[in-house]
Amino acid sequence: MFIRILSVVAGLLCYATLGLAQTSQPSFTRTDSLRGMLTPLRTCYDVTYYHLSVKVDTATRSIEGFTTIKFNVVQDFDVLQVDLFETMKIGRILFEGNSELQYEREHAAVFVRFPRKLKRKGVHEITIHYSGTPQEAQRPPWGGGFTWARDGEGNTWVAVTCQGLGASSWWPNKDHQSDEPDSMMISVTVPSNLMNVSNGRLRKMEDLPDGSTRYDWFVSYPINNYNVTLNIARYARFSDVYVSGKDTLTLDYYVLPENVAKARRQFEQVKPMMKCFEHYFGPYPFVRDGYKLVESPHLGMEHQSAVAYGNNYLQGYRGRSSSEVGLMFDFIIIHETAHEWWGNSVTSNDIADMWIHESFGAYAEAVYVECLFGYHKAMQYVNGKKWNVQNDRPIIGTYGVHQRGSGDMYDKGQLVLNTLRHAINNDSQWWDIVKSIAQRFRYSSIDAEDIFRLVNEKTKSDYTYFFEQYFKSTKPPRLEAALTKKGAAVELRHRWVADVEDFRMPVKITAGAGEYAFIHPTTSWQTTRLDKLNPLEFRVAEEQFYVDVRVTVQYLDPAGGH
Repeated sequence: MFIRILSVVAGLLCYATLGLAQTSQPSFTRTDSLRGMLTPLRTCYDVTYYHLSVKVDTATRSIEGFTTIKFNVVQDFDVLQVDLFETMKIGRILFEGNSELQYEREHAAVFVRFPRKLKRKGVHEITIHYSGTPQEAQRPPWGGGFTWARDGEGNTWVAVTCQGLGASSWWPNKDHQSDEPDSMMISVTVPSNLMNVSNGRLRKMEDLPDGSTRYDWFVSYPINNYNVTLNIARYARFSDVYVSGKDTLTLDYYVLPENVAKARRQFEQVKPMMKCFEHYFGPYPFVRDGYKLVESPHLGMEHQSAVAYGNNYLQGYRGRSSSEVGLMFDFIIIHETAHEWWGNSVTSNDIADMWIHESFGAYAEAVYVECLFGYHKAMQYVNGKKWNVQNDRPIIGTYGVHQRGSGDMYDKGQLVLNTLRHAINNDSQWWDIVKSIAQRFRYSSIDAEDIFRLVNEKTKSDYTYFFEQYFKSTKPPRLEAALTKKGAAVELRHRWVADVEDFRMPVKITAGAGEYAFIHPTTSWQTTRLDKLNPLEFRVAEEQFYVDVRVTVQYLDPAGGH
């Protein structure tokens, strides 16, 4: 029975991969499908709680421990899938804390068999004991895994980053963004001369007989798996609070002792940032668990309530930026904290929609600039991102195979959201849309279509053409503008050239000297009179609209014929 069920799932996965190939998508492997697809062996249960307990051996760079997974039964089943990389050895899997369960492994998928069929609405738990040497990160945080480093004094400094790689690279879980636990306990045991900082609130710290110390951190909100973290070092800690209405948010900072003075100065940016983000996105989502910045040996990562910081206390992105405005703030503090709203609170169901995290996270940088320094500075900042856009493939990836879209989801994504704002041309409505996304989908996982529907609902318009072009196609639309001057008469012929047949975005152009006005091009040629305009002064408001522009100009003799 066990093998037969696995064979059926294998058939489903192969069929899905074949279907993708037939639509000219990149080829994917069975490993991709096992990781990315929501098969019945995953949808049959809903995780409600994890207890991850892991001991880190800093000498051998190995870990051992267990994960207890509590779950609700969604549909009757006797086999389920969890995930754990093959580099990790499973010791045993226990059902309800006592009886040992059988299992089979294929790549990172672990198929666990139960002695009886578990019935819908039942509540159960399994505990997976495991050990091994986790993958070492080669280029953190982009190349996932453990970072084993030393601080300036030669002390051990350990961190983990696994966005994209997967949390199952170092602990057993249902490794799919669509299923977050309601809460979680993270217990990390380290040598007693070191400290561990993880997500949530520190519940307990216990010195153990073997010269180690266990830190128990409790997360009281839903958390996506790649956000679960550990940070091991000889940290110094200082604290502050941010008061917002009736809530008091604790601000805790864990840094290397030699960097305390620099950190106190640099982290002064946190309170004004919180005020800006709360104004535009709503209250900080994880107030019970507090907010932490934790110095890391890599650049940074948005680990929920324990944001990893490694920007060397510099402005911009390690002291540089694509615009002068970008040197007015610390990029990592602003961008990674924005993920508390975009990615950690509002999470994409499938990694194909990782743009929800990164496009809104990048756009939040411009929101911060506009909040503190004004609209024009924000436009300078947004447009400075154009140099980084590749237009190599769509921002939305391929569903069901654990494939994200283009890296353009950061900078192009920011430009696209700025474009949508100006196409809507109603700022009060735009900011209501942004806050509504953050609040309506708070603590939940969503698809791109959920956002698209909300925009259409709020605007009472159909922007499907916009979403299809900017998120599902590779290149921005091209506005073709042909200006003809004959005597005092100036005529503009215009159209969109786009992948989407009915693309019809309104766009601003110069209608006269220093005067901008909207036109409403379609993919068919239209004509507009611009008699007050010198053709050489024709411009598209490209600081507000991310578009390609092609302009031609011709002059006709007024005495001539047509």
